[in-house]
Parts: sequence; structure tokens; C-alpha cells
Amino acid sequence: MKEFLENQSLYLWMPLLLAFGAGFYFSMPFEPNNTWILISGILFILGCIFKKHIFGLAFILCLLGGFLYATLYTHFVVDIPVLKYSMHNTIISGTVTDIDILSDKTKVMVSVPNLDTGVDRDANVKLTISDKLESVPSIGDKITAKVSLFPPAKIEAPNSFDYARWAYFNNLTATGFVTEYKIENHNTTVSINSLRNFIHKKANSFLTDGLVLGYKNSVPKSDKQIWTTAGIGHVWSISGFHITLIGGWLFILFYFICRSISFITKRVPARIVATICAWVLLFGYVCLSGAHVATMRAFLMTSLLFIALLLGRNAVSLRNICIAFLILFCVNPHFVTQAGFQLSFAAIFGLIWFFDDKKFDDEHKIKSYLYTAVATAFIATIFTLPFIATHFNYVPVYSLLGNVFLLPIFSVIIMPLVIVGTICALFGFHLFLNLGMDVYNFSLHIAQKIADMPSANLTMPYIPEYAFVLFILGFLFLVFIKPITDSESVIYRKLNYILFIVCILFGIGIIVAQQKPVFYVTPDHELVGMVYDGKLEFNKAKSANHYFAFDAFRKLNGEEHNDKNIRRKCPDGVCIYKSDKFTLAYIQKFVPLQKHIVNLCRDDNIDFIVSYFDISSPKCNHKILHNGFVIYKSGNIKYTPANRWWNNPHE
Repeated sequence: MKEFLENQSLYLWMPLLLAFGAGFYFSMPFEPNNTWILISGILFILGCIFKKHIFGLAFILCLLGGFLYATLYTHFVVDIPVLKYSMHNTIISGTVTDIDILSDKTKVMVSVPNLDTGVDRDANVKLTISDKLESVPSIGDKITAKVSLFPPAKIEAPNSFDYARWAYFNNLTATGFVTEYKIENHNTTVSINSLRNFIHKKANSFLTDGLVLGYKNSVPKSDKQIWTTAGIGHVWSISGFHITLIGGWLFILFYFICRSISFITKRVPARIVATICAWVLLFGYVCLSGAHVATMRAFLMTSLLFIALLLGRNAVSLRNICIAFLILFCVNPHFVTQAGFQLSFAAIFGLIWFFDDKKFDDEHKIKSYLYTAVATAFIATIFTLPFIATHFNYVPVYSLLGNVFLLPIFSVIIMPLVIVGTICALFGFHLFLNLGMDVYNFSLHIAQKIADMPSANLTMPYIPEYAFVLFILGFLFLVFIKPITDSESVIYRKLNYILFIVCILFGIGIIVAQQKPVFYVTPDHELVGMVYDGKLEFNKAKSANHYFAFDAFRKLNGEEHNDKNIRRKCPDGVCIYKSDKFTLAYIQKFVPLQKHIVNLCRDDNIDFIVSYFDISSPKCNHKILHNGFVIYKSGNIKYTPANRWWNNPHE
């Protein structure tokens, strides 16, 4: 055992353990108070003092440190004003700070001073501008608009997506839509944003918008669904694929230029000049693309690779990736909960693990290239599979085919044509962009064929947090544990594979054994979902107030997010839900309570009472349920977290 432990690179686990500690904080059902923070801080300090004397304490310290850092970061570093209530037909004035061009509409981020948030700080609101309006503002324009604003939606069910938390850590105060607006002052300053606006108008192509300017939703919705089903929807979010591709092209270009100039090569190695020039232009591309979180994450990792090249070190290693992971975690610990962050690092960890000791035959370059392409797509698909299933509730079955056949087309043909075409479009020459569009349509036809194959999208059951953590641990054990190859013990030689299989099997076991809720209710009790014969039925056919709730309930029940909302009408305004273990009465909105509440309280057959109105009755308070929750077949109740910091940060 001692030899095995000495063989491990324990420092590589530090950023991952910090992430687990932070993840525990973000998933807690309640907000830790000052006592929690104080005790955590004392334990962390004591642990640092005695870590040399207690075996394994360093791992616990990393977990505790991650929890403590996420808590302190949330309470003292992030300070975003949050809208408390909806505002309709309100006049606001502000400055456009960002823009996202969609195929059918445009969304703008506006910095609004003096918004009624209870905090003396500029608010950031995301507004949808319909294509029916004649024009769209540019970044930097000062506008006055008539809008309707809504607070970021709170979590609608236990373990579902918490949009309010996401908005808080992404500097978003409210969302809404514009009824009418006028531009008070056009932005005339020369900046990267004005350059983006200029390129967008000159190119007039969603390929440029998506692959160069970083507008994530510029591709038509119908097309994007096809790309997603084919398994390569990630190409429309500028991240590792684009940064690696363009960084590689720039390095090769400048390397050959430098090699051809003897004055440079006699004084400085060509790789150094090429690396610096490639990094500078790549940084310009990142700024031009909007410098979104996923783009900055990929740029940071690429920068570390370039630094390794300059120093003559191994450019691609677990050490470098862990450093990038740690830096991003320190910048914002909430990154670890986001799907893009998890998918990016899962894929890169898997690829480094697989190709670390692989040697290729230089005499059969075509064979080696094909092997590398297929292996890369396969490993990336396997390592990202649990994250896709958990976050999106489906798995693109034929994503391997999509990546093998379509990614090379994007890499070798579409991306070069779009970049060259965008530059040429600035001078009124659109031939290359038109050629890129032709290749795009050809690729879309292939993607459609893949998407039309039987069971192209496999709906996954809800994956509980415990199962998800086991899946992550399984892959981490596979990648990070270094077995003793010359050991006589099979266990020590295959321990990483053994632990991987055990974690995956236990995770699958948890999924199979889990109970599904049979009754769902939102925190405001306006929307309820009831399960009949395995299928969810709602008390409302459609509700804009609970846009995320319908999908959250369906995900927990293992249904597809685009399933039709089935409505169950409640006779006389009262729904009675019966199961083997309990009977529940739900009193709908606008129904006189006095007509029902007394009889329901006296009825011994009624175990639970849920009302749209906040009611109380001394004689049957034990029956009346409040807040949001789900109920399982056994009658057990699990409540929705409601009082986290991002819901009421200034109270």
C-alpha cells in the first residue's frame, strides 16, 4: 500500500477535491449560516496545522477548502442586485453592454442604473427584441425602452436546474422583453464591440455570427436541433474546438514564415516567434468572439500549452490541465456546476489519459490519422456521456458518427472558408462565405441522415446526484490513479479499472433503484404535476410563469422535454390525488376556500392539503403543506430549496 500511495501524484487531485467541496455547497438544501462558516474556517486552520501528523487529512482539507471558498465567494465577492418582483410596462434607460443575435429575434444585455432592486447599483437585464421591430441597437448605444421585467426563475423542483443561481453568478438581474424603444445616443467610439457590429452587418451571414463573432444562437433553431441530435451541437459555441483549431493554424502559419526568414531563425528559434505571434492573434479572435466563459476557458488552457512550448516542456499533460482547472475555479467556483465547464474538462482529461502512452507509426500517416480521429471522437463521447445524460436528459446515440464524419468537414473546410470569407466580406467579396454556406448545407444533409436514424436521441432517466458523483469519481479513478505496473498483485496493477467499474455499476444501481416522485408542486402552488400510469398530468396546459417547471417535472419523471402538456381538470376546483400510501387534495386558484377547507380538514381519508393560497388552520396544520416539494410513492416529502443566498443576497 505504501508503494502504491507513493506512486500517486496526489497534488493533481487538489483542484478536483476543491471542486467537490464547492459542489457540495451549491447543492445544499439550505444556506449555511455564519456558524457554519466559522466552524468550517476553524477546522480548516486546525487541519492545516496538523495535516503532517494525520494520514489522509490533506484530502479532507481540500474538500473543506472548496466548500469554504465557494461560501465566502458567494457571500462576499459576488454582489449582484436581484429583482424582487415582476415589472410590467416599465420605462427604463440604460446602455447596451452585450448582444446575442438569434435566427428569429435578438437579445440584448442592458446596464440599467436606478432600477428598483433595493440596492444602489447598476442592474443588468437581458431583454428580448422581436424581429417585428424595425432596428436593433448596437453595443454601447444608450436606449430608453418600454419593457416587462421578471426576476430570474427560482428552482422549481428538488435537484432541478436553478436558473436564479445561474443568473446570480453570471451577472444577471432580470430578464424580460421590449415592447418599444428608441436609441437616445448612438455609440460612436471605436472599440472591439463596434468592430463586431461592423463585421456582423458586412458579412450578413449566420456562419460568421456563430463561428467568428460568437453569437451562440445565430444558427436556425431547426438546424441546431439536427446538429445536436447528430452529436456536434458544440461547434456552435466557441470553445476548445475552435480555439485549438485556430491556434494550431496560426502557429503553423507563423512557424513556416519564420523558418523562411533566416534573419529570425539565426537569432531566435522559430517556434518561439510563431508561438508568440499565434497567441497574440488568438487573443484578438477571443475578444472578437465576445470573450464568453467557454471561450476564455479554452483560451486559458491553450495559453498554458503555448507557455509549455516556449519553455520546451510537454505541452499536453494532466499537470497543465489541472492548473487551468484550478485557475478557473479560483476565478469563479460556480463554474464547476456548469455543463460546459464539466464537458470541456471531461473530454480533455479522457483524451490525455488515452493518448498519453500511444505511439504512432510515421510510415502509415493516413492510417494513424484515421485512428486518431476515430479514437478522439470515441473517447470524448464516452467521457462526456454521463454529463450529457445528467444535464440534458438525453444521449445522442450516433454522436460518434457525427463527430467522425462531420467534424473534419468543419475543421478542414467550413471554418477556413468562414474565416477567409469574413475577411473578404469586409471588402464586399462574398464568394468564400457563399462556398462555406454550400458546404454547410451539404453537411447539414449528412447530419439530417444521422438524426433520422432509429432512436437517434435516447431519453435518459433522471440521474440522482449520488449516482452522478459516482460516475465522476469512476472516471477520475481511471485517469488519475497510477497503478504499479510491476507489482505482483493484480489489484494494484488494475486498481484504476477496478474502481472505475465499481463506481459505474454502483451509479447505475442507484439510478435503477431510485423512486420517482408521483406529485409535484411549484413553490407558489400555482402549478402541480400528478403522475397517472407513469405519465405526468398538469393542472394547467401552459404557463409562462413556470417556463422551466414543466421541463423540470418531466425530467424527474424521465420524460422528454418537448412532450405535450397533458391537462387534468379539477372538478369544482379541487383535485384529489390518491396513491397506495396517501391521499392529497389540491385546491386551485380562485376557488372559495371556505367551501372546501373545513370538510377536507375533517376528512380522515385526506393526508395532505395543498392550496394555491397560503392557508393555516389550527386543527389541521399537520395536513397543510407549504413551499415547493415533491412527494414519492411512499409518502415521503422532499422540499425545494428556497432560501439560498442567490435568492435574497441583500436581506
